[in-house]
Amino acid sequence: MKMMRSAGDWFLKWIGARSSGSLLWRLLAESIPEHRNRYLAAVAAMVLVAATTALSAWVMGAIVDSMTDAENRSRVFIVAAAVAGIFFLKGVASFAQVVLMARAGNRIVAQKQIQLYQRLLDHGVAFFNKTESSDVLLRVTQSAQMARQVIDTVVTGFIRDLLTLLGLVAVMFYQQPLLSLVCLVVGPAALYGVRKILGQVRAVMAQEMAGLAEIIRVVQETATGARVVKAFALEPLMASRIETAVRLVAKRANKMVRLEAATTPLMDTITGLAIAAIVMLSTVSLFGRSAGTAGQLMSFVTAFLMAYEPAKRLSRMRVSIEAGMIGVRMMYDLLDQPRTMVEAPDATDLPAGPGQLALEDLHFCYSDGKPVIDGITLDCAAGTTTALVGPSGGGKSTLLNLMLRLYDPDRGRILIDGHDIRQATFASLRRTVSYVGQDTFLFSATVKENLRMVRPDATDEEVVEAARIAHADEFIGALAQGYDTPIGENGTFLSGGQRQRLALARAALRRAPILLLDEATSALDSHSETLVRDALDRVTAGVTTIVVAHRLSTVLRANRICYLEQGKVVETGSLAELLAMNGKFRALYDQQFAHG
Repeated sequence: MKMMRSAGDWFLKWIGARSSGSLLWRLLAESIPEHRNRYLAAVAAMVLVAATTALSAWVMGAIVDSMTDAENRSRVFIVAAAVAGIFFLKGVASFAQVVLMARAGNRIVAQKQIQLYQRLLDHGVAFFNKTESSDVLLRVTQSAQMARQVIDTVVTGFIRDLLTLLGLVAVMFYQQPLLSLVCLVVGPAALYGVRKILGQVRAVMAQEMAGLAEIIRVVQETATGARVVKAFALEPLMASRIETAVRLVAKRANKMVRLEAATTPLMDTITGLAIAAIVMLSTVSLFGRSAGTAGQLMSFVTAFLMAYEPAKRLSRMRVSIEAGMIGVRMMYDLLDQPRTMVEAPDATDLPAGPGQLALEDLHFCYSDGKPVIDGITLDCAAGTTTALVGPSGGGKSTLLNLMLRLYDPDRGRILIDGHDIRQATFASLRRTVSYVGQDTFLFSATVKENLRMVRPDATDEEVVEAARIAHADEFIGALAQGYDTPIGENGTFLSGGQRQRLALARAALRRAPILLLDEATSALDSHSETLVRDALDRVTAGVTTIVVAHRLSTVLRANRICYLEQGKVVETGSLAELLAMNGKFRALYDQQFAHG
């Protein structure tokens, strides 16, 4: 094992990837052991390919010598059978190598993509707030493929190409030792030329990946912002952006091709000079020794010419690995990024309870350091409705994010039935708290699948009942396929009010003891709002409910109303108590209901 590690260190240094050695070792150590049986079989096939390639060069000498002695028919038949056998074994081994490497490589790509996606799921909302979705897509789709390419390049280069080259060089030295010494000038010259090329590869590949991310970004913005693009006639601007991004990527891709292809004329020129020298030297005797028999010379020339391809691949391998390591770094940057939200090591499930919610001296600020929640203490009795109102930026939605534990407070605690949610498992917390946001998100699936996602074990009758509670059953019945109607990406085939009612139905089906509503009626017209208010009365019956609203009509029946401003609760009480205070809530109330 120590010898293998030393050989690997030498190999990494030779291919020019020593600066990325630890990362490459990590990739190989994580990927190869699990698929070692396939890789061992592929390595055996590669060894056979290398051996048969060297034998095919060696047998050329026997072919020439047997042809000069045509009377010896038995020798001719033996040589012919040997040639057929060698090339048959080489073909079978090549087929096995390709199939085994492809199966292992495809499995690695799938595992890495699943691993990357699982890592995304482990991250909190803060990660997605600061990371562009185009960058995430690029890392999940492209980096796993590039990791597979690096593994394939290393395995095939280290085993097949290197062993093939060594076998052919051995044949050359066996047949023509003096002429073989002349060929030693090829290696150093080729390595020097490739080393000059490598310096540009890293920068060009990094720029190409950045260009691909820009293409994904523009396409995403065009798809999600199609209405804005059309409404403001932004088609020329978007077309210009994508054209610029595509042209830059094409330009860098062409430069990468030129850099990779630059090894070919380099190797061709050096090889041509070496062959010319061999031809001249083969006509003279060196140190009193003849050039050998015609068969030996033919075997030597064949081995030399056959060594050209693996030598060329090995010279290109440094460029390929350096290009691929950009994707590997991107992959591990995502996998190694610390989780923005982690479960406590000793986390326990929240016990079943009535759903009493308490906030104790909460303080919180985002990454900019500006306080958003500044010392809020609040007690929400089980089964009651508490409304959070006030100006934008007062901290209302942030409070809901803290209750969902999308963020942790900088100071203070949030208790559910007396248990700190930071000590609860994520699964039990999600079962206890349900949420309907102002930006309703629906999956690209049918109506029934969207509702049942929150409770896969729900019966069809329970799904329909939840829709009835949210006043969604009527419009669902009018759809072409009813509950089996696909609703498009994020419910694009539905109106804003219909999407909002589906979200309420989803919350009703979840049956969580605590329900958080963030501007749940913001997308509704007056008629739909009336329907949803009635639905909310049924959805929130016996449920601890926290409602964030700017339209006071949706919170007038709340048990308690809190007026938030600059991260503090400045007024709290029932509707009658707040109106009697004649303070900020009363001013907001009079503003919204000035005309009765």
